[in-house]
Amino acid sequence: MLRATLDDYFLVSFQLNICTEMAPITEGMGGNPCRNLVLFDTSKNEQFTLNRGFKMLSRKLRSQWRFQSNKEEISEKKLSEACIFVLAAPREKFTQEEFNVIKRYITSGGSILVLLHEGGEERLQNNLNFLLEEFGIMVNGDSVVRTSYHKYYHPKEVLVQNGVVNRAISLAAGKLMVGGSGEGDTINNAQALSFLYPFGATLNVIRPAVPILSSGSVSFPLNRPVCALSFESKSSQQGKLAVMGSVQMFTDSYIEKEENMKILEMLFKFLTTNDIKLNQIDADDPDISDYNMLPRIEIISRGLKTCLQETDDIPIDITKLFDNSLYMLDTSLVPTAIRAYNELHVKHDTVALVTPQFETPLNALQPALYPLFLKELPLPSLDLFDLEEEFSSEKARLAKLTNKCSDSDLNYYVRECGDILGVTSKLPLDMRDTKYILEYIFLRVVEFKKLNQEM
Repeated sequence: MLRATLDDYFLVSFQLNICTEMAPITEGMGGNPCRNLVLFDTSKNEQFTLNRGFKMLSRKLRSQWRFQSNKEEISEKKLSEACIFVLAAPREKFTQEEFNVIKRYITSGGSILVLLHEGGEERLQNNLNFLLEEFGIMVNGDSVVRTSYHKYYHPKEVLVQNGVVNRAISLAAGKLMVGGSGEGDTINNAQALSFLYPFGATLNVIRPAVPILSSGSVSFPLNRPVCALSFESKSSQQGKLAVMGSVQMFTDSYIEKEENMKILEMLFKFLTTNDIKLNQIDADDPDISDYNMLPRIEIISRGLKTCLQETDDIPIDITKLFDNSLYMLDTSLVPTAIRAYNELHVKHDTVALVTPQFETPLNALQPALYPLFLKELPLPSLDLFDLEEEFSSEKARLAKLTNKCSDSDLNYYVRECGDILGVTSKLPLDMRDTKYILEYIFLRVVEFKKLNQEM
């Protein structure tokens, strides 16, 4: 009890120190100077939650942030307590009132991190684009795939090694390329950060939003935004919005891959501080490609095709380009076929039915009426068993096992006792070790004590 009290004391003291250090950072975001709470929404059947997918994230950052889940309806009272509100791939639609609450939260200086999945709205069955379009961001219903299988062999686990669009991201991650005309000038190094982008979609970004990461040059779609930032500057307090097209990028399976952890820390730093100043040159002219749609060649090949010579002019009436005679079903060729009889001197008679003759080259098969002889089962190999041990009682077998084992054979002793007592057969295959056998026996002893307390 004393140890638990001391641990709670040091934990509270540590959190108070964190709040004191972050007071200048979060001041002006709702009037609460101690705001290091990251609120994960779970009210919209999110694909990943703190207990399912983000355990490693909360464990690595719990020294700086407090993490909670919101299972209730999104409200202004709940959002006012959070420093960052996270939407991790919601799979239900938001109401208009919930959108209004989120907009007022951003207008009042709040920060939101939106994480999505491949396929966009259509795959997740949500309506987040209705909110994001007001901030210049839209999630496409596609999936980023890698055209070169390097290090990761699933085509949707995309290793992006040259996806930095804004040089301020490299500076925030501590990787700065110095160069240019003057001393201290920085250049944009697209290879400053490498990250793993699994099962994610691309974004469409327009002002006031700014793309900061792209899909790189060895992925498809090519050089398309995958992460964007947006500001709400209409009010005195500047709200912030960050959108990442892949929610699995920060889950337990991928957060330690490449430099995904640094990107998450950079996003948290951007949403809670004013230390990251995006480069205006890269923001005005980002190095991204246009979104080109590929034609569906299979469907186009089934359609009607025309053949025009180079000298032919296209007629004004476009219906003249369609030749339906190739697929026409009518009786226009019947007179021509009748005249062909006279020209070919063939008698015009009704076609007679020729009776087919079926020949059987082999004799008819006869069913086999012989009885089926089954081979008898072999006798049990009793010489392979110790009959005295097999038919002895449990106490005798335990006593014999105890006399045979020493202190160094403790694991073997527990497993053999579990087999003799029938405990091993009641456990799954992956739980048949010493720890789970002892746990099973102790639980049964506790249950026995509860039912027989007078003993």
